[in-house]
Amino acid sequence: MTSTKQYNLLSVKMLDNIALVTLTRPAKRNAINLDLVSELNQCFQSFSEDVKAIILNGEGEHFCAGLDLSEVREHTVPQSVLHSRMWHEAFNQIQFGRAPVIAVMHGAVVGGGLELASATHIRIAESSAFYALPEGKRGLFVGGGGSVRISRLMGVNRMTDLMLTGRVLNAEEGQQIGVSTYLTEPGKGLEKAMELAKGIASNAEMTNYAVMHMLPRIADQNIQDGLATESLMAAVAQTDPATRRLLAEFLDQKKNKVQRS
Repeated sequence: MTSTKQYNLLSVKMLDNIALVTLTRPAKRNAINLDLVSELNQCFQSFSEDVKAIILNGEGEHFCAGLDLSEVREHTVPQSVLHSRMWHEAFNQIQFGRAPVIAVMHGAVVGGGLELASATHIRIAESSAFYALPEGKRGLFVGGGGSVRISRLMGVNRMTDLMLTGRVLNAEEGQQIGVSTYLTEPGKGLEKAMELAKGIASNAEMTNYAVMHMLPRIADQNIQDGLATESLMAAVAQTDPATRRLLAEFLDQKKNKVQRS
């Protein structure tokens, strides 16, 4: 079953239980303005429980070239804080939302575009992808969650280097330092994303929830608190009916395989 919902700056196509979300501002290299932030927030809040995996990509030659600077050049301090917090709210909906999100990155993944990608759970880079944090060269500082998320992906030292020097990383360099988890040829990223999304959609929903919502929080806890939280989450997951069904299927297959051999 396929259906499509059109926002002004987003397109959402449902492919059975997988949602394909596309940034549709190619003339601006999918730069993020307030309207796009608002639509991302609305979009990721609106997914029903039928959605089991989400793919995020960009129309045209680039994934996302970051913040639309024309909107913020005259901001006051209160306006800038509010602007940043709107990004935080939208990107939190991506990271801690309904279902795991896979980003397909190509062309520019720059500034706010890298912040957007870092809010997703799996990142696929096509070989055309390149990464930069030019804020430091423009008198700016990251405001879309990058200081929290990007620093965890590549490390504070590498993020510092990108912001102070304006250095640009290519797709291979990004793969080596953990920005992407998969690297494909041009035009192959969406195919890989669909393959992964189908597998993710077949997981027990509670397991996907634990990985999305609890794993990053456990990572922020001290060791003993993290271990206690892990035990509780493991108990919840292991007693979930969907998990019991999957375990029964696995054990039956294993038993049948042993009997045949």
